[in-house]
Order: sequence, then structure tokens, then C-alpha cells
Amino acid sequence: MAARSAVQEKIVNQPQQPGRVAVVTGAGSGIGRAVARLLLADGYGVALAGRREAQLVETAGGHEHALPVTCDVTRPDDVEHLFEAVRRRWGRVDLLFNNAGVFGPAASVDEISLEDWDATVAVNLTGSMLCAGAAVRAMKAQEPQGGRIINNGSISAHSPRPRTVAYAVTKHAMTGLTKSIELDGRGFGITCGQIDIGNTATEIMDTIGVGEGALQADGSRRVEPTFPVEDAARAVLMMASMPRTASVGSVVVTAAGMPFIGRG
Repeated sequence: MAARSAVQEKIVNQPQQPGRVAVVTGAGSGIGRAVARLLLADGYGVALAGRREAQLVETAGGHEHALPVTCDVTRPDDVEHLFEAVRRRWGRVDLLFNNAGVFGPAASVDEISLEDWDATVAVNLTGSMLCAGAAVRAMKAQEPQGGRIINNGSISAHSPRPRTVAYAVTKHAMTGLTKSIELDGRGFGITCGQIDIGNTATEIMDTIGVGEGALQADGSRRVEPTFPVEDAARAVLMMASMPRTASVGSVVVTAAGMPFIGRG
């Protein structure tokens, strides 16, 4: 058998390009990490965005189609850099999982400081808007045109917990952002849906004491059930895998038996 030429060797040794390209914010931990890893396993090229480089690299796990990008979603320049890095690497964006978020302070409206309010809104709402805006611009400009955005809301978009005013308001506002993107994207092949998740076993659940006793509407505390974060990731993948002719507008996934329906 004849030896391969240098050009043939280069072609053979090049990694196969992914069929689809996703951007996942908050990919350094929790739901974002689980979704990024599942998308990589499903054949996506995935840009892993977050503020902590070491955690992004850990999520990537050396995968050839993972692109860790340090990004603070509250900074417009960081967001533009993120999407420019994706365009340079793969030339398009097919999916944005808008996931970066913080729970914010435990406070009612008469207790929260303006500084804490602004910080929560900046990450959960403004950051989501900035990423969605950059994604939509990319999806409009590429050929073929279009793509899908999935916003990570929360069951707090339906029924808030006590003393979570900043978080609850931003998650209610996320629903408005989702519907606006879906409406404005119609003429460009861009769809947008929202997944509202309750009580995945992640670090954020530890901050509100779900495993030890979360505050209920009647003032009591109750240990609430959780479910594996990988199951939430599978729901996101289901939404992402729908054909271009279909859009999943809203999905609610909770731990079985948690006090959501009839909360309080």
C-alpha cells in the first residue's frame, strides 16, 4: 500500500467537525456542567462559558469539541468575545443554553439592599439578555439562518419561595424574555423555549437548605426531595433535539414529591 502524502495525513488526523454548535453559560458547575457534557456526548461542539477557568476546563475534560471561554455574562465585552470565539472556531451557533444565574440574598422586598438587587438582576436577567442578543445576531447572520435558545428559568417563575424577591422577580422576567425572543425570532428561523427546574441536586440547593430544611410559606422548614442533575440535562437535550419545524415553549421538571404544586 502506498504511503500517505503529507496532505492526506493532515486530513486524516484532523478532528471531525461537530454537526451542531452550542454555547452553554454557567458551564463550570451544576446544571450547566451536566448539560455541556451531555451535549458533547451527543456530538455537539460546545463553548463552555463561565467566570472560573479551572472549572470550565474540568467540565471540558479534554474533549476535542469543547471550547472553554472565561466570560462574565454581565460584561458586554466578555459576551461579544465569547460569541466571536465560537464563530472563529466553528463558524456558527445552533444553540444557546442561557443558564448562568445566582440565587441572590435571602430577603423580602423591604430588606434587600439596592446593591444586592442590582447584582442579582445583572446576572440572572441582564446577562441572559446580553447572551441572547449576541446569539440572535449570530443566528441571523449565518447560513443557513436560524437556531434555538433555551432559557433556564426556575419553578420560582411560577411559585416563589419565601424571602427570595430578587431571584423570583428575575425568573418571572425570564419568561417575558423567552416569549419576546420566540416572537421576534419567527422570521429568522430562531426559536426560544424555557425550562423551569425544581430541586436538582446542585450546590445552589445547598445554599437554601433543601436537603436540611427549606423555608416554607407557613414559616416552617421542610426537607425536600431532590433529583439528579443529569436528569435535568436530559430534558434540555430533548428540547435541543427537536426538529427545526418544532419549538418547545415551556417545560417544568421537578423532583417527585417536592412541595411545588400546592406549595406552602
